[in-house]
Formats: sequence, structure tokens, C-alpha cells
Amino acid sequence: MVRKILYALLALGPLTIALDKLTDVGEMTLFVVAACALIPLAWLIGEATEHAAHHTGPGIGGFLNATFGNAPELIIALIAVNEGLTEVVRGSLTGSVVGNLLLVLGFSLAVGPPGRLDRKSSLISMGLVALATVLFLIPSVPAWTGGDPDRHSLAVVSLPVCIALLAVYVGVTWYTLRRHRAAHTPAEASADSWSFAHALVVLGAATVVTAFVAETLVHTLEVFAEKAHLSDFFVAAVIVAIVGNAAEHGGAVVVAHRGQLRLAAEIAFASAAQVAVFLIPLVAILAWAIDPLSLAFRPVEIGVLAGSVAFTAALLWGGRSTKWRGVALIGAYGVAATLFFLAGDR
Repeated sequence: MVRKILYALLALGPLTIALDKLTDVGEMTLFVVAACALIPLAWLIGEATEHAAHHTGPGIGGFLNATFGNAPELIIALIAVNEGLTEVVRGSLTGSVVGNLLLVLGFSLAVGPPGRLDRKSSLISMGLVALATVLFLIPSVPAWTGGDPDRHSLAVVSLPVCIALLAVYVGVTWYTLRRHRAAHTPAEASADSWSFAHALVVLGAATVVTAFVAETLVHTLEVFAEKAHLSDFFVAAVIVAIVGNAAEHGGAVVVAHRGQLRLAAEIAFASAAQVAVFLIPLVAILAWAIDPLSLAFRPVEIGVLAGSVAFTAALLWGGRSTKWRGVALIGAYGVAATLFFLAGDR
């Protein structure tokens, strides 16, 4: 019964796009409809990922979910760059990394069964985020002493950082995908399992619709922020970050609730690492075709990133999952969101 309702609610995606493009409906109404539309899309992406992982294993399944799930965020970031919202871009991207490490992983552990995670894979992902955090200091520290954080010189300084991170990401991804492929033992297909091609098509279609819905939600967030008296930075680092990843986040929690904890954890870790060492530098490089973007992050962003990696690593160093660890990660995200709220605009 629940599956039938979720399938029916998928119509909210096209409805959101139609209301946005073809009508003059109010922005608050659009915000509510778009937010509701992301719920069944989250379920569908989780469903497709679980079927794909049946053929590839949780490691590659998590990578696929992170890749398809981060596509809408890339689109949102480039739209924001085009509109000159550089603080929104940086805030939403760092907020995405923090959200995956703390919020998504936390909920996955809290709703999933206790068990063991892929310790090596999780440590590699956290190591990538830690490396990115250190390299982000290169363009960020000069901006802390004053001046325009979007000045051209900092955008230039950001380029070698981007290239280095992309090179590391390609090398590490090649290694980890080969490792996961070698370790995976193909399971027998059940009568109701999708083919790998079917799962990929559904993932791609759901991602495209999610991108349009997320774009609508971002365009209506300004009205929400104004009515709620929130800073642009908080809206970007918390609300836009969660909205941009809503389908991906929901997918991880869905598969965790079904008992696929290792797959859910791989989704959270892979997404956090992919945003930090792939999506952020890619956005900065592509931004040169629109308006150069510097990676001059604020002290609160660097601090929260570093704290998130350190806390998650300390909590999960042994590779064991428990519900209380999930609750602790959710609590840590609450602290991070509070710091973003108190920081206000630059």
C-alpha cells in the first residue's frame, strides 16, 4: 500500500515543474509542493540504488547513488554562480559535506540494524574530506585578513587546489571501485529484482526531475528565509544543502531502514568525499565560464568541516555501527547547524 502511494506521489515532480514554468502560483505554495515532491523522489532513488547494488555490491552502489544524487547540487551551484550568489554556493557545498557526514550517516545508523561498516572504505572517504579541508586553507586564510573574498587573485589561487583535488579524486576512485568490484560476489537475481540497466535508467530519470524540483525550491527559498528572518549563509549551509541532497539523503535512510546498513553508510561517505574533492573543485573550474569563483571559505566553515571529520572518525574508528552512534552524529549536526546560525552573514 505504501509503495502504491509513493508511486502515485511521483506525479508531484512534474506538477512542481509545471506550476513553476506555466503558472503564476505563489512562491510559498511552490516551496511546499517542491518539498513534498522530493519525498517520493528520495524513495525512488533509494529503490533504484538498492537494485543496482544487488548487481555491483554496496561500495559501487554507494558511488552510483552519490554521483546521481550530487548532480542536482551541481546544477543548483552553477545557477547560484550565474546569479552572483557566491556565499550561497560555498555555504551549500560545505553544508552538504557536513550534512552527509553527520546528518545522513547519523540517521542511517539510527534507523538501521547494528553491524559492521566497511572500515577501510569509510576511512578513505574521511581522509579525502580531511585533505580537502586542509587544502581549502590556501585560498581561505588570505580572505580572513580582510578584503573581498571573491577577488580575482583568490580565484586564481583556488585553481591549483581544484586541480590537485580532482587528480586525487580520480586516482582514489579508480582504486576503490576496483577494490569493491573484486570483493563483490554476484548474488542470484530474484524474481522482483531490476536489471542493472533498468536501475540506471530510473536513477537517471529521477535525478533529472530532482534537479528541476530542487531548482524551484532554491528559487523560492528567499521568500522562506525572509519570512523566517534567517541569514543567507544559514539558508545556504543548512536549508539549501539539505534540499539539494534531499533525494540522496532520503535514499540512504530508506535502504538503511530496509537493513542495508553498509550500502547506506557507503552512500553517506561516498557523497561527502565526492562533494569535497570532486564537486567543489568542479564547480570552481566550471564557474570560470560564468564568473570566477574563489574557494575562500569562512573560518566557521573550515572549523565545522574539520570538526565533523574528526568527530565521525573518532566515533566510527572501529568500524562498528550502533544506534547510539547514529544519535550522537545527529546531535553533532545540531551543533554544526547552530554554529552556522550564529555565524550570520560574512
